Amino acid sequence: MSTQDIQQLIDFISKSGLDEVNIETSELKINVKRSASVTVAAAAPAPVAIAAPAPAAPAAVPAQPAAAPAPAAPAAPAANQVTIKSPMIGTFYRSSNPETPSFVEVGDEIKPGKVVCIIEAMKLFNEIESEISGRIVKVLVENATPVEYDQPLFVVEI
Repeated sequence: MSTQDIQQLIDFISKSGLDEVNIETSELKINVKRSASVTVAAAAPAPVAIAAPAPAAPAAVPAQPAAAPAPAAPAAPAANQVTIKSPMIGTFYRSSNPETPSFVEVGDEIKPGKVVCIIEAMKLFNEIESEISGRIVKVLVENATPVEYDQPLFVVEI
């Protein structure tokens, strides 16, 4: 099993409702827990550990300079506001390419099915569609920055 296969497995599990998955073959043993880490132990004596995505734990973002303060958790939205959250780990893009306008801007009205952004994961560009109707109040993520699973992307007034 390649590293890419393991990453795809981790991504699949992070999208599913499963909390734990165990896979064992004659060559390796994989134990994936949503709140812990993934351990891959080959038949060889040295095990290899790979960090699993943990939605509750903050992750380091290597793209930010060391002097920049850690981003504060966004304030809870008002009663008439909801957040659109990232369904996966990847890189957030506001438009399909640098020359085109953003899919949505602050003040835009959205409806279910409207593409609000793209998240690139493992060289696949996934269009993220709104599941709600409302007006974009705030964009919480900078263009071309990494996002985590379940990270708030937009605040929408309903």
